[in-house]
Amino acid sequence: MTRTHQRLLALLLVALPLLALLAYTALRAGPLAPVAVTLVQLQERSLQPALFGIGQVQARSSSKVGPTVAGRVLRLLVDVGDRVQAGQLLGEMDPVDLTQRLQAQQAALVSARAAQQQAHVKQKFAATQARRYQDLLAAQGVSAEASATKQQELEVADSALAAVRADVLRLQAEIQALQAQRSNLRLLAPAAGLVLARNAEPGTTVVAGQAVLEFMDPASLWVDARFDQVSAQGLAAGLPAQVLLRSRAGQPLAAQVLRLEPRADAVTEELLAKISFTHIPQPLPPLGELAEVTVQLPPLATAPVLPQAALRTLGGQRGVWRLRGNDALVFVPVQVGVADLQGWVQVSASTPADLALGDTVVLYSAQPLNARSRVKVVTQLAGEQP
Repeated sequence: MTRTHQRLLALLLVALPLLALLAYTALRAGPLAPVAVTLVQLQERSLQPALFGIGQVQARSSSKVGPTVAGRVLRLLVDVGDRVQAGQLLGEMDPVDLTQRLQAQQAALVSARAAQQQAHVKQKFAATQARRYQDLLAAQGVSAEASATKQQELEVADSALAAVRADVLRLQAEIQALQAQRSNLRLLAPAAGLVLARNAEPGTTVVAGQAVLEFMDPASLWVDARFDQVSAQGLAAGLPAQVLLRSRAGQPLAAQVLRLEPRADAVTEELLAKISFTHIPQPLPPLGELAEVTVQLPPLATAPVLPQAALRTLGGQRGVWRLRGNDALVFVPVQVGVADLQGWVQVSASTPADLALGDTVVLYSAQPLNARSRVKVVTQLAGEQP
């Protein structure tokens, strides 16, 4: 054997183990290595679907209190956060000259009533004289002209009395109007509630109808919730729900769907619903606080289900990778049905032979799969939640 042959043999003895090691590495840990996957079986169960929405805490019953005429705020007796009772005095407006005007009208009414009394006496005297002259005319004791004069005086007295009575009624009506204006300057609570805002302070001039105080009924708190129209099928009044306030993470509150709004939001493509609390939370959450709403829908009939994580998209089709034998993969297109919030979804294949109960499908994979991929089944992938 020549020296050249000896060197070639030695080189082969070194290269062959290296090539074998490289091939082993490529097949076990390189790009040709099998893809680690976790599996799940197609099973049959009844899903409890649910809807998830976002809303804000609002008050069904709220009120605004303000004057009926323009004026200046004289004083306020309540502050934000105070609870008030129905009819409670909340504040007063400055009457300006209203008190003096009321006193002037009352004095004018006294004078008018005195004038009415005088007119009544004159009318009574004129009526007596008219009857007397009528009797004398019948006995031919006076002339007809004298009797007619007395009758005319009676008519004048009647007219004067009627005018004075009308003036008294006018003054009484004006006094009642001033008293009503005076009472309207007292800001009273129309119902029991909680003060939300003071929109004006003493000394501030406000116009008629402007809200000085705002308050709401704490028992009327609800959540104004929004649900995606695509997934809102089955949403109806009376369904149980849970409300999770942003300020109370991990403390779900029992609630139910009070009603669905007849008008949806065309811009955001959402349905609107009112969610009422089973028990009003204490302390009261602030109005406008964001809340997460979960509505429990009626349970569905038993059907084949898989975790949503098992679904893949291949060539624009939704489906799953079914495992045949030890490592043969087959992509099976499926139709996806209703899903629940636990991650389970109803699935069905075109024919039962493509995907049947008990078949094994890939749940998670370390890399994207294709029909030629070799797989290695593991119990859990790195980073996968147990």
